[in-house]
Amino acid sequence: MLGSRLLAGFERRLNESGLPLAVRLWDGRTVAPSPPPQVTVTVKSAAALAALARPTLGRLARCYVEQQIDVEGPLRDVIRIGEALCDAPGAVRRSRRRLPRWVRHTRLFDRKVVRRHYDVGDDFFGLWLDARRVYSCAYFRRADDTLEIAQEQKLDHICRKLQLAPGERFLDIGCGWGSLVMWAAQRYGVNALGVTLSRNQHDYARAKIAEFGLDGRCEVRLLDYRDVPDEGSFDKIASVGMFEHVGRRNLPVYFGKIARLLKPGGLVMNHGITLNAVDQRELGSGIGEFIDEYVFPGGELTHLSEVIAAMSVQGLETWDVESLRSQYARTLWQWVERLEANRAAALAAVGEKLYRVWRIYMAGSAHAFERGWMSVYQVLAGKPRADGALALPATRDHIYAG
Repeated sequence: MLGSRLLAGFERRLNESGLPLAVRLWDGRTVAPSPPPQVTVTVKSAAALAALARPTLGRLARCYVEQQIDVEGPLRDVIRIGEALCDAPGAVRRSRRRLPRWVRHTRLFDRKVVRRHYDVGDDFFGLWLDARRVYSCAYFRRADDTLEIAQEQKLDHICRKLQLAPGERFLDIGCGWGSLVMWAAQRYGVNALGVTLSRNQHDYARAKIAEFGLDGRCEVRLLDYRDVPDEGSFDKIASVGMFEHVGRRNLPVYFGKIARLLKPGGLVMNHGITLNAVDQRELGSGIGEFIDEYVFPGGELTHLSEVIAAMSVQGLETWDVESLRSQYARTLWQWVERLEANRAAALAAVGEKLYRVWRIYMAGSAHAFERGWMSVYQVLAGKPRADGALALPATRDHIYAG
């Protein structure tokens, strides 16, 4: 009886929406509106039908991951139609504010969640990342740039912004598989240190450093950023794709530590995802809850204005800000395409559930960047010398020359 009422209500709503969506029920019946369907959803139970009848994007993603529903059709269409079905744009910007969990962002908590996220197996990440395993947005200069070229361009873009020079000490906080520290040591002659909490990333990066003959010029340590020694000894610092996992209440700790590690006159580039709504704490329509449960517990986003303010409080003067929102959307769709092309190998590496988690998470994130629900910024700042000077040129020409 309940299933019949749900089905009748959902069928009425679907017909009124005019969406090109067909729904195949667990008993073999199909509900399809008059437009030819671009996407077909197979519903495996009355509980899954209830989620479709009262949908949020997070609820639909959860049903997909838990294999309560299957989807057929191009993933871009799946996400677009899912947004329309949920009437999501307004809801995405009306997230509820969850109370802070004091256990979050301790050293133990951060170490556990980083290893849960990254240590699922190097073979899995190798299926869809570029050859250097750069796990952050690429920098596409031309329409025909491959992902490999675009990621190398991103690495060089960071080095140019920081004006890396031979003999300088360079720190990469959250260094991933070591691509940036190796690039900086090889091409800019710096002495590079990277830190990560992922054992898999640490072991992989150390092996690559030895393979490339960079021992003595490049090092990766299994270390929390709060425990990096040698304060006041780094000329340049980068943090790429790690800032999202610091935690809002830890921003003073994070930027304070960076400021202490920098020499006077030194530069830092913080590359991180932000929300585009000023007063928001996470993406609504259940997206934030889904990511917290399935992808990266404890991840927290904030607005660009809060990033700049938090840096300023610690004496870091912002000099340049660049949005890479469109770059990340393009990068994520390429990752999704690579993952889908290697589905069989991905299932062998991590199983059906994790394959679905990463597929829907990356596609949903690409859509969120395209829709302007969130962005990603590179914020370049400096620690002024005692006389107030920063070692910065008058223009940005050096970033784009050559």
